[in-house]
Amino acid sequence: MAPPVVPDDRNLLEALADGDLGALRPLYDRHAPWLSVRLMRRCNDREVVADVLQDTFVAVWQSARRYQGTGEVGAWMWGIAVRRLVSRLRTRRSVVLMSDPTARGGTSVAVEDELLQGVEYGDLGRAMAALSPEMRAVIQATVLDGLTTRETAQLLDIPQGTVKTRAHRARAHLRASLMEGHRS
Repeated sequence: MAPPVVPDDRNLLEALADGDLGALRPLYDRHAPWLSVRLMRRCNDREVVADVLQDTFVAVWQSARRYQGTGEVGAWMWGIAVRRLVSRLRTRRSVVLMSDPTARGGTSVAVEDELLQGVEYGDLGRAMAALSPEMRAVIQATVLDGLTTRETAQLLDIPQGTVKTRAHRARAHLRASLMEGHRS
C-alpha cells in the first residue's frame, strides 16, 4: 500500500488560506526542524527560539492569503521567522547570543561549521553580539547567508537603502570593535 501523498507547500498554503487548519500540520512538520536550527544559529535561548517558531507559524496561518506565489514557501517562512526573531531581540536585550561552542551539541563538525564557529565564538563573534539586532540581521543575511541587498531587503521587509545603511554602519562598528580588541 502506497503512503498517502502530501501536497506541496504551495497547495498547503492555498488550503490554509481557504480555512483548512489541517494544512498547517504538514507545513509545520516539514519546516519547523530546519527553521529551528537556523534560528538557533542566531540566538541560543531555546525558549526564545520556541516562541519565535510558534509566532512564525501563527503568522503563516494568519497571512497564508498574502503569499504571492513567487519564490519558495520555505524562503517566505524564513523571512517571517527572522523578522519575528529580530523583533523579539529588539524587545529583550538579555537574550543570550551564541557564545558557547558546545551549545550546539554533536561531535561531528563540517568544515563550514568549523569556520562559522570561529566567526561566532572569536573576536568577530563578540563584535557581532555587540551590534543592534537590526544591524546583526543584515550582516547575517548578507555575509553569512550570502543574500544580495535585494534579497535581504525582501527577507527583512525593509527598503534596500536601509539594508545598505545598516550594513555600512555594522561594518564600521565591527571594524572599530575589532581594532579596539587588537589594541587591548
